[in-house]
Amino acid sequence: QVQLVESGGGLVQAGGSLRLSCAASGPGRAFSTYAMHWFRQAPGKEREFVAAISWLGGGSTGYADSVKGRFTVSRDNARNTVYLQMTSLKPEDTAVYFCAARRSSNYTPQSDAMDYWGKGTLVTVSS
Repeated sequence: QVQLVESGGGLVQAGGSLRLSCAASGPGRAFSTYAMHWFRQAPGKEREFVAAISWLGGGSTGYADSVKGRFTVSRDNARNTVYLQMTSLKPEDTAVYFCAARRSSNYTPQSDAMDYWGKGTLVTVSS
């Protein structure tokens, strides 16, 4: 079982930046062998893929079109932590952001393919 704990959410003005962190803990296979993902869910909307990073090839990354060029996902396997650096934030980025882990070398934007989820951290972007 893997526990994921997100942090770093908060209130920020449009155009501002935030960095989310997701710390993993628990027994089993090494953190470095999980593909790590970020999803978000805005009020009244379905959960959507934001960004992900694999563990192969130095960690290839993928992004939703809505955040490409503004968000950057990275991981520190020594700290069992994945990050989401968010810049040029917009009010439409307001959501609860969830960290998710998949027991695979590759990432996927499909939320039902995740094996573990964190409880989320709220990001609110004011206009």
